[in-house]
Amino acid sequence: MKLFPQQQYWWPRPRFSIFLLVLWLLLVNSISPGQILIGAVLGWLIPFSTQQFWPERPHLHNAGRLLLYLLRLLKDILESNLTVARLILRNPDSLQPAFIRFPLTLTDEFAITVLASSISLTPGTVSAGLSPDRSMLLVHVLHVTDEQELIEHIRNRYEQPLKEILE
Repeated sequence: MKLFPQQQYWWPRPRFSIFLLVLWLLLVNSISPGQILIGAVLGWLIPFSTQQFWPERPHLHNAGRLLLYLLRLLKDILESNLTVARLILRNPDSLQPAFIRFPLTLTDEFAITVLASSISLTPGTVSAGLSPDRSMLLVHVLHVTDEQELIEHIRNRYEQPLKEILE
């Protein structure tokens, strides 16, 4: 039972408010009482006035797999860097860039955002758009030989683990 049920409404992001206060003090390079007051007011006012734009907090259903996902993503980023460098340095004329439509099975907005970011972080691919109904992600690929194989790779390597972690 919450002691103050409206506390979430009146002070929606307490940690962010503290961060904004500290950031303000660092920006003005002063810890005078006036600057602390201005920083505290801004730290409260900004989250309070923008709370309708903040998405829901993500719910981790399998937090242990999150670490494995991040390690896999880091490994893929490193490997993709080498692959892209090799493709560009050896024979850039043989590249077969393409836009592919990736059919999404994810429904959570945060999970879709993480998937799109993961794709964009991996060199050689970039998320270029999301369909209005959130069922399709447009991905630009630097070099693709088999579109269906790439779709299955993204689904198995990124989308399915994100579904287990976030949905």
